[in-house]
Amino acid sequence: MRILITGGAGFIGSALANALIAQGHEVLVLDDLSAGDPNRLNSGVLFQRGSITNRPKLWTLLQGVDCVYHLAARVLVAESLLYPREYNEVNVSGTVALLEAMRDVGIPRLIFTSSGAIYGDQADQPIKECTPPHPLSPYAVSKLSAEHYVRTIGNLWGTRTVILRIFNAYGPGQPLLPSHSPVIPRLISQALGGGSLVIFGNGEQTRDFVYVTDVVQALLCALEVEGPGPLTFNVGSGIATAINELAREVLAQTGSTSNTIYSPVGGCGVLRLQADLSLSDRVLRYRPEVTLREGLERILKEDPRFRS
Repeated sequence: MRILITGGAGFIGSALANALIAQGHEVLVLDDLSAGDPNRLNSGVLFQRGSITNRPKLWTLLQGVDCVYHLAARVLVAESLLYPREYNEVNVSGTVALLEAMRDVGIPRLIFTSSGAIYGDQADQPIKECTPPHPLSPYAVSKLSAEHYVRTIGNLWGTRTVILRIFNAYGPGQPLLPSHSPVIPRLISQALGGGSLVIFGNGEQTRDFVYVTDVVQALLCALEVEGPGPLTFNVGSGIATAINELAREVLAQTGSTSNTIYSPVGGCGVLRLQADLSLSDRVLRYRPEVTLREGLERILKEDPRFRS
C-alpha cells in the first residue's frame, strides 16, 4: 500500500513511518520540520519538506496514494494560548486544505489524529467517545474543529475516515523544549540534572499516559478497521495517573534526590483525564501493552539524552 503521512518526521509520525516500512508499505512523509527531524526516518521513507497548507505540493504527493495519515499539527496547549491564530491556520485550515486535495486527487481513506484534550473537564471518568466535548484551550478547539471537518467532508465526499483521539503520548525522542515542554521528558531532565522537579498546580490532576509504541499500534489497527464511517476511537492507556505519582516514579527510576516544588498554573489545565478504551478494544482491536513504569524504564535506556 502507498501511504502518505503528514507530520511524519515528528515524534509519533516517524515511529509510525518506520513501522509501516517494516510491514512492507511504501511510505511518503510531508513535514515542515517545525518540530520534526528527518533523521528519525528509515532510509526507505520518501521525505518531502513542506507545509500542510501547500495544496500544489499535496496534489503532487497524493498521486497514487491509497491512504493518508494526517498527523501534521501544532500540539502544545500552553503555546496555543499565545498563538491561537497559528494553531487555527495549521490545525484547522491545514486539515481543510488536505481534505480538498484528497478530493481533487481521489484518495479514498484518511486516518486523523485528534486529541483527548478535546474532552476538557468531565465529571464522569473514564471518558467515552460519546461524551460531549468541552475544549479548554485553543489547541483543543482546533483539534475538535478539524474533527468536524473530517467527519462532515468525509461524509459529503465519500472519504472513509477514522479519527483517533490520542491522550498523553510519551516515549524516547519526545521533544524537550525550552518552554512548554511535555511533562515526562521535562521531569526526567530535571531529576537527572539535579534540580527541582517543578509541578504546575497541586499535582493531583490526572493524565492518561500512553507509550508511543502503543499509539503506533492503534494507528496500524486503524488501517485495517472496516465499517461505516466516520469512526472515532480513544487511544490511551486506560489508566489515570496523578502528576505527583508520576514525579515519584521518575525520582525512583532515576535514583534522584531532587526535591519537588509547586508552581501556580493558568486556567487551561484539565483536572482529570482517563480514556475509556472499551470501544477501541472491541472495534479497533487496540490493547495497550506498556505500563508507565516500563515506559519510563525504556526512555532511560533508549533515549540518548538521558543515558549516563
